[in-house]
Amino acid sequence: MSIWRVLLSILFPPLAVYDRGCGSILIVLILTLLGWVPGVIAALIILNRPANE
Repeated sequence: MSIWRVLLSILFPPLAVYDRGCGSILIVLILTLLGWVPGVIAALIILNRPANE
């Protein structure tokens, strides 16, 4: 995970997980709309998972 992805996940979480699939984007978008902090936490968790899962 690069520093740019971390910064992007802090500034706009749904854009940071765009390559992880539509489901991840929707989850992070909904959490971001409910509150910025849950969206950032979800984005960081999704980015820390291996891409093959």
